[in-house]
Amino acid sequence: MKYIFVVGGVMSGVGKGATTSSIGALLQSKGFKVTSVKIDPYINVDAGTMNPTEHGEVFVTTDGDECDQDIGNYERFLNTNITSVNYMTTGRVYLSVIERERAMGYKGRNVQVVPDVPNEVIARIEHAGCNARADVVLIEIGGTVGEYENILFLEAVRLMKLREPKNVASILVSYLPIPSTLGEMKTKPTQHAVRLLNGTGIQPDLIVCRASQPVDAVRKQKIGMFCNVAPEDVISAPHVQTIYEIPLMFDEQKVAERIMKKLGMRARANNLAPWKKLVATIKGAKREVKIAVLGKYFATGDYILSDAYISVIEAIKHGAWAHDVKPILTWLSSEEFENNPRKLRELAKFDGIVVPGGFGTRGFEGNIAVIKFAREKKIPYFGLCYGLQMAVIEFARHKCAIKNAHTVEVSPQTPDPIVHFMPGQAEKMKHKKYGGTMRLGSYDCALAAGSIARAAYKTDLISERHRHRFEVNNDYRARLEKNGMVLSGVNPELDLVEIIELPRAVHPFFVGVQFHPEFQSRPLAPHPLFRDFIGACLT
Repeated sequence: MKYIFVVGGVMSGVGKGATTSSIGALLQSKGFKVTSVKIDPYINVDAGTMNPTEHGEVFVTTDGDECDQDIGNYERFLNTNITSVNYMTTGRVYLSVIERERAMGYKGRNVQVVPDVPNEVIARIEHAGCNARADVVLIEIGGTVGEYENILFLEAVRLMKLREPKNVASILVSYLPIPSTLGEMKTKPTQHAVRLLNGTGIQPDLIVCRASQPVDAVRKQKIGMFCNVAPEDVISAPHVQTIYEIPLMFDEQKVAERIMKKLGMRARANNLAPWKKLVATIKGAKREVKIAVLGKYFATGDYILSDAYISVIEAIKHGAWAHDVKPILTWLSSEEFENNPRKLRELAKFDGIVVPGGFGTRGFEGNIAVIKFAREKKIPYFGLCYGLQMAVIEFARHKCAIKNAHTVEVSPQTPDPIVHFMPGQAEKMKHKKYGGTMRLGSYDCALAAGSIARAAYKTDLISERHRHRFEVNNDYRARLEKNGMVLSGVNPELDLVEIIELPRAVHPFFVGVQFHPEFQSRPLAPHPLFRDFIGACLT
């Protein structure tokens, strides 16, 4: 088994996840079985309790792990499901070491930070590779090489390289700034990052240079000389129109071939045709579809953090490309419509509206107002998790005449709890058990014949990923159905409403799902509901 570590220099958010995913896709195209591991340096045991406006999206695996959004990148690029064994945090690693020590797993000897913590990291990496029966394991270490909290993970890299020098390679992803006052690409920050990495006992095999422009030969020679690599091992990674171009950009620079040579690997295939076709579709799309994404986690100070909904955004793109159209996405804050109802008229310019997942009270009435507008004006609407719950409450208030319809999440004492706690969740909240306690992972859903959902999936039983504490109250199902709402998807085991919709005779596309279909959408295999939502937006 081969191990390739991807670390960051200069700053975070520079594209380690996209780099890791793209290299994985390249090696996969060469015939190798690939899996990817993400290491987060946080003390948090998982990503479930992290603030989305700070950390970005919480991605959920099929087996219910709440993890970093990069796991979603890996799944999308490798077109495969990745499970909880492929994700670790500092908190998760230390918890395992402490639990093992308490259980006399170290047979009473002195347990030390080094080598016991790095050895736990190594064991987890090897287990992930074996679990996936992989030829190659790509491991992304979050943050940058200069951060104190990454020292033990870098020590694990050093130890693995020492033990298996022919099976371990390291790639540094670094940013090359071009100060506007100078107009010249600067390599010094990358040189410093390499020196920091060298200080941990690691020499990068490749350096991926992120910049707004391609890296020229002069800069490659300079980086090669001062960072102890061949100029051919300095990879130019300028900004691209879409991240799905990166595998092709790397292929032009023979990245996979250079990695295989260093690790003594021979290609078994060579097939990038699906990626070339995808990129041609993306670049060739002329017709536009305008989609509004109504969220509550976009704003972070004076900036917009679209990473909070990255899987939703990518799934919308996948659905649009399936129709050979270019998606134009606009981020809208639900609070804007709560404070200024006159802004609702601006929604008429969009072809479709998406309300993604979320928690809490902020922007609640703004969501209700937008959904009412979309329903009455027949604008295609797609609600995800929280978006389903808001759609049901809006319908109950304005079509079923249940004026006090609400969710206990926002109004615990409401006389009409259309959305209420799932069984057991109220007790968990009472005892402040928040981490890893929601309904998580994949669950079955039976689809009603003749429904929009059934037509999209083309099967009677599906499985989708969940992350929620609240559900549609079964006591109100009859009244919802009597007034025209179709409960088209139900979990057969727990009898929970999973999908709601309005008939096509009433609305072109009005669908809400309690699960998160965005987690299972891939660029080479768009999710059927996102595909059909975009289809409705185009009619």
